[in-house]
Amino acid sequence: MPNVLITGCSSGIGRALADTFKSAGFDVWASARRADDVAALAAAGLRAVQLDVNDSAALQHLAEQLGELDVLVNNAGYGGMGPLLDGGTEAMQRQFETNVFSVVGVTQALFPALRRSKGLVVNIGSVSGVLVTPFAGAYCASKAAVHALSDALRMELAPFGIRVMEVQPGAINTQFAKNAGAQAEQLINEQSPWWPLRESIRARTQASQNKPTPASVFAAHVLKAAQQQQPPRLLRSGNGSRVLPLMAALLPKGLLEKALKKRFGLNGSL
Repeated sequence: MPNVLITGCSSGIGRALADTFKSAGFDVWASARRADDVAALAAAGLRAVQLDVNDSAALQHLAEQLGELDVLVNNAGYGGMGPLLDGGTEAMQRQFETNVFSVVGVTQALFPALRRSKGLVVNIGSVSGVLVTPFAGAYCASKAAVHALSDALRMELAPFGIRVMEVQPGAINTQFAKNAGAQAEQLINEQSPWWPLRESIRARTQASQNKPTPASVFAAHVLKAAQQQQPPRLLRSGNGSRVLPLMAALLPKGLLEKALKKRFGLNGSL
């Protein structure tokens, strides 16, 4: 029975992936940070693991338990929203620790297990790393970094028979918008120079729920691609996952920025 480790399985994409891979006959190791989420995963018949993806000691212990690993899905992450200068470097560091540094840390720890089975690494990026929007700069930057890391890892892991597939979701029906909104509310206050645009900031947090694709449908697309003998380098799935990168590639940069500034109330003066 092939096995898969999926990080960030408390809800949304991670949980949908865990359930979908389990239904396909995989032995699924599903991680989450909170004990109650781990208990829910165990109750669903998954190999539930309580894991902070930035805890190197915990990752090493997990690697020793696995032995071999057929598929690693680096899914853990969150969307930090709000003006870049309101969050500052501290918010950027938190965003990159979870969304970017963990991709390298988890893959590094599990490299021996992946090497033994000539496995597949699946990194969950985002179309937000391709089409950058205001009030999501830290998140967009983190996903752009995931894309760059995936390209580098694909070349560097090739001699060991390990493949790398990057996934760029569009709008997926998850708790992402709710969680992003909660993150943004921590920054939105009357002392911010962007206080007059608070509703535009809130609107950006909800953008991922624009006619979202069900998480189960997205997970089925990922599973199908992962089971191919030669998985694609890049998989785009979900509403907007193709049109948004196409817009970023074809529209003049100035025109695209003008449209985004209009959409999020940035045309005037503050």
